[in-house]
Amino acid sequence: MKKNILKIFIVFIIGMIGGIFANQIFWPYLIEKPLFLKYRLEQRPVYLTEKKEVFIQENTSLQNAIEQVEKAVIGIRTETLKGEILEGSGLVITSDGLIVTLAELVPFGSKFSFFVEGEPQKYEILKRDLESNLALIKIDKNNLNTVSFGDMDNIRKGQRVFLVGTLFNEKPEKIVDDGIISFFDEKVIFTNISDNHFLKGSPLFNIEGKTLGLVMIDDGNVFAIPISIIQSFIEF
Repeated sequence: MKKNILKIFIVFIIGMIGGIFANQIFWPYLIEKPLFLKYRLEQRPVYLTEKKEVFIQENTSLQNAIEQVEKAVIGIRTETLKGEILEGSGLVITSDGLIVTLAELVPFGSKFSFFVEGEPQKYEILKRDLESNLALIKIDKNNLNTVSFGDMDNIRKGQRVFLVGTLFNEKPEKIVDDGIISFFDEKVIFTNISDNHFLKGSPLFNIEGKTLGLVMIDDGNVFAIPISIIQSFIEF
């Protein structure tokens, strides 16, 4: 019995020594030989799967769109026959100076000032439509920035939108506000943006910088005349 135990112990010791020898001496020696070196047997194969993820940051897209469209927005300042001062904005629709704005900002018999990048321009009122509250003006300036029109078929509730308007302090300055579309139909686009009166006539844009409408304000609520109605008015 003792001999059997001794044999098992001796076999165990020899096996352990053999394993250490093979792992620490024989195998490292073997893999450095030219026959095996090219196969790099000491390294396990590594499998790489390339994974590309593109993240579009909405805020960055918004900033880019604002930079793209703000030069297509003009300032409008009107003095009515009663001495009331009206201030708002309009949108450049052709590079040779066609402007669309709200008819309420350019009432008959008033004195008008149209500002491009803070500079007043000569102008001509081409037409007004009091029912749709739109007016078409031609200013005497070329090489103006323009923007694309959006598609009403692609508008969705909850869609992020922004507007660019003109604020009159010591000089006309651009102002930006943003929100979402809360409701829309073929006649109006409602947003969750609020304003007193400064943003009248401001173009409403989607995050791609395409025009969706012109802003009107009622009791602080900002809504817009859809671009489809504007296109019909200007006959584009």
